[in-house]
Amino acid sequence: MKKTSIGTWAYNVGPYGENPIPFDTVGSTLAKLNFNGMELGGFNGYPNPHNHPQKEQRDALKEKMNNWGLSFSGFAQDLWSEELLNTDDQSKYISEFKANVDFAVDLGINGVRVDCVQPPTIHNEVEFDTLFSRLTTTWDTCINYAADKGIYVTWEFEPGFAFNKPSYVLKVLDKLQYSNFGLMYDTCHGQMLGVVGARQQGEKELVKDQLELINKFSGRINHIHLIDSDNTCHKDDNGNDETSAHPPFGDGILDFDQIVPALAKENISHDWWTVDLCFWPEAWDATEKCKSALDGLISKYG
Repeated sequence: MKKTSIGTWAYNVGPYGENPIPFDTVGSTLAKLNFNGMELGGFNGYPNPHNHPQKEQRDALKEKMNNWGLSFSGFAQDLWSEELLNTDDQSKYISEFKANVDFAVDLGINGVRVDCVQPPTIHNEVEFDTLFSRLTTTWDTCINYAADKGIYVTWEFEPGFAFNKPSYVLKVLDKLQYSNFGLMYDTCHGQMLGVVGARQQGEKELVKDQLELINKFSGRINHIHLIDSDNTCHKDDNGNDETSAHPPFGDGILDFDQIVPALAKENISHDWWTVDLCFWPEAWDATEKCKSALDGLISKYG
C-alpha cells in the first residue's frame, strides 16, 4: 500500500512566503489528518542544514517527527539562490548540495530533490552545449556523492526552469545513467511541460497526453507527486508565467484514472505518493481535501 505525504514548501514559499505556517503546526496538523509523512522543504525557516547544524538538533527533529507519527518522504533542498547554469564555477552549488545530503542522511531521509535553478530564458542567452555541460558535469559530481551516502537524487523537471522540453529531459537522463538518479514525475508539471509546452523557448515540443510523456520517461521515474492542473502557470510578482499552478484535486482538468495507473506501474524504490500544492494561494485550506483525494487514488491504484 502506498504511503501518503505532502510537500511542506506549499506552506512557506510563494503566497505563504511572508507569513509561513509554523513548522510545528504543519507537523501536528498532518498527523491529525492521518498523513504517513511529509516531504520536507528546507526553505524560509523550516528545518535545513543551516538552522539545524548540530547532530543533536537533527536528532531532536527526528524525535519530534516520531512523536507526530510521521516520516520524511524526501527533502527539497534550498538551492534556488545558487548558480548552476549561469556560471562556469559550480563549487558553491556542489558544497551546498553535499551539506543537504549530509543533513538528509542524519534525518534518515532517502532521497533529495534537484532542479535546474535558472529559468528557461537562459536558453536564449547561452548555447545549449555549454548549458548541458554545466548541468551534467555538476550533477555527475552530486549524484556520485549522494550514492556514496546511500541517497537517491530526483530531478523535478518543470516549465519554470531550463531544460523544459521532453527531448532535453531525455538527453540529460541519457548522459547521467546512474541507478540513484531519476525523475520526479509531478502530474501538474507533466501536463504543463509536455502537453501545454509552457515557457518552452523557441519551437514548442509537445506530446499528445501525459501517457505519452510517462512512456517516454518510463524506467527513469524514481519519485511521484500527484496534483491537478488547469493548464495554467502560477504568476510571478510581475504577472508573468513562472511555473505550474498546482491546483488542488478537482480544481483542474486531469484524468487521474488514466494517469495514476500508468505511474503505479513504475518500479520505484519506495512507497511514497506525495501531494504538491506549491504556490497554490489557499494550500493550507486545501490540505484536508487533497488528503481525501490521495486516499481515494491509493485505494484504487496504490
